[in-house]
Amino acid sequence: MSTTTAPIRKRRELPPLMTLSDAAADRLRRLYDTGENGKLLRISVNTKGCSGLAYDMSWADEPGPGDEIVKDKDLTVLVDRKASLFLIGTVMDYEVKALASGFTFINPNEKGRCGCGESFHV
Repeated sequence: MSTTTAPIRKRRELPPLMTLSDAAADRLRRLYDTGENGKLLRISVNTKGCSGLAYDMSWADEPGPGDEIVKDKDLTVLVDRKASLFLIGTVMDYEVKALASGFTFINPNEKGRCGCGESFHV
C-alpha cells in the first residue's frame, strides 16, 4: 500500500481590513485630539442610496462586541463586523476640495457607484 502526500499549499495572506492614508491619519488625529477626545471613530456600511450601500461613520466611547479594531499609523478605528466583508483592503483617505472636504474610501471591492457618488455596490 502506498501513500501519497499532497504538497502543503501556502496560505495567501489577506490584505488588512482597512488602512489610513497619511491625510486621513492627520485629520483623524486632529479630531481625536480636539472635540472628539476620548472617542473612537466607528465605520459601518448601511443599505442606502441608488446603488444599495453607503459608508456610515459615528463616534463611540469604546469598542462594542460587534466591532473589529483596526490599528494603523498609531491610531485606532472601529469597523462594524457586519461591514468587514465589504471593506477588506479599503484605504480611508481625507480629501480637501474647493467646495467640500471629508473622508473618502478607496475600496477594491466596489463594483460601481451611483451617479452622485453617495452609494456603492459590491
